[in-house]
Amino acid sequence: MMSADTITRRNWLQTTGLGLGACALATLQQREACAQETANPFQGIMPAPHLGAKAKRVIYLFMSGGPSQLDLFDHKPLLNARQGEDLPESVRKGQRLTGMTGNQATLPLAGSVFKFAKHGDSGATISELLPWTAKMADDLCFIKSLHTEAINHDPAITFFQTGAQLAGRPSMGAWLSYGLGSLNDNLPGFVVLLSKDRIDQPLYARLWGNGFLPSVHQGVQFRSGKDPVLYLGNPPGVSIESRRNLLDRLGQLQEISAETTGDPEIASRMAQYEMAFRMQTSVPEVMDLSGESESTFDLYGPEAKDPGTFAANCLLARRLAERDVRFIQLYHPGWDQHGNLPNAIRRQCQDVDRAAYALVTDLKQRGLLDDTLVVWGGEFGRTNYSQGKLTAIDYGRDHHPRCFTMWLTGGGIKPGMTFGSTDEFGYNLAENPVHVHDLQATLLHQLGIDHEKLTYKFQGRYYRLTDVHGRIVNEILA
Repeated sequence: MMSADTITRRNWLQTTGLGLGACALATLQQREACAQETANPFQGIMPAPHLGAKAKRVIYLFMSGGPSQLDLFDHKPLLNARQGEDLPESVRKGQRLTGMTGNQATLPLAGSVFKFAKHGDSGATISELLPWTAKMADDLCFIKSLHTEAINHDPAITFFQTGAQLAGRPSMGAWLSYGLGSLNDNLPGFVVLLSKDRIDQPLYARLWGNGFLPSVHQGVQFRSGKDPVLYLGNPPGVSIESRRNLLDRLGQLQEISAETTGDPEIASRMAQYEMAFRMQTSVPEVMDLSGESESTFDLYGPEAKDPGTFAANCLLARRLAERDVRFIQLYHPGWDQHGNLPNAIRRQCQDVDRAAYALVTDLKQRGLLDDTLVVWGGEFGRTNYSQGKLTAIDYGRDHHPRCFTMWLTGGGIKPGMTFGSTDEFGYNLAENPVHVHDLQATLLHQLGIDHEKLTYKFQGRYYRLTDVHGRIVNEILA
């Protein structure tokens, strides 16, 4: 090795040339990316779908908190027959519990107080809590064998929404926007709606964030009330013409900055400014329900006239689907029933049952269900034993990630079927397990995306929504 005083200019160039070349290449690649983003940041990176797409858009009805599958869809008469008995160790098999029931002296089996019946030609088993859902049993595909890895809310919700338990990854809607782009130049490709008055647990904006993808792909929350999108309107005294002139001048300055720095995020910011300008007209139009017929309001129920309710959000979801918004995410919190479950879950079902039925029926009537994939479910299920005191009319259920139920419809999903099952105790999977990544891979497949090919390189490795595994559940595809 040469000492510092013997290094010549030739030696120095030889030893550092590769490093300088790499820096130059990185700069050129960054500027190429910037040029691509400038062309149309809202256009997806895929020139065409990987596969034949059955769906154009997704409406995801997320029941935040973990609905009890044992009180809604997965009827287990054995639990009623053995009410109050301790959960057998042969069933639990040493599996971990949360800190909320891990120290209970016993884990008393709790049957449901609600009645179940079979519905439709498919014979789907549905609780009396969901009479409207029962009416569309033959349109739905029930997956009763879902399982997840997280046992607490935040990592479990994050896992469903982003494919990872730790925060920081792009959400599913962001991945779709990145891959397929937007179908509407005047509305975001990814819109989020939260039910009002049901926030009993935090829902963070990162659940619909873009993570490490360009910021144009993050979800945009639409709110009820005077300002559906925060900071969208012009301040008092600022005219639409003045705003247009400001954006034009700002765009010129940003072009200079982009050429100088090669930062693609500059183009993303400008694209969002322009989208916000167009949304000043498009958002009030889509949020205005005054043109909807009385028969439509009769379908969705009286709450549809109350902005911010789940029913009103379902009606908005249909309007957004009509306008080709790619991913529409509805969150309805309040399903975390550790105690007082019979009363609490009854209220939750009253919120969502008729509205979900109306949404599916409305889409079907308008010819939109065929290419709209509707998903209903939470982040995990609930235990077959009671958390806290068990009585004949009252009980609670703890978190249960090992088996739970969701339903899907539309978008090339096979209707009128039930896939997978649990054991007679409703505690473990019995057949056809479906992991969270399997569900995500299947949803992407229906949109024409090979989940292994939609990737993004970040910090030296390629990431995808399903990360390192996931299979398509072909059995549920029409």
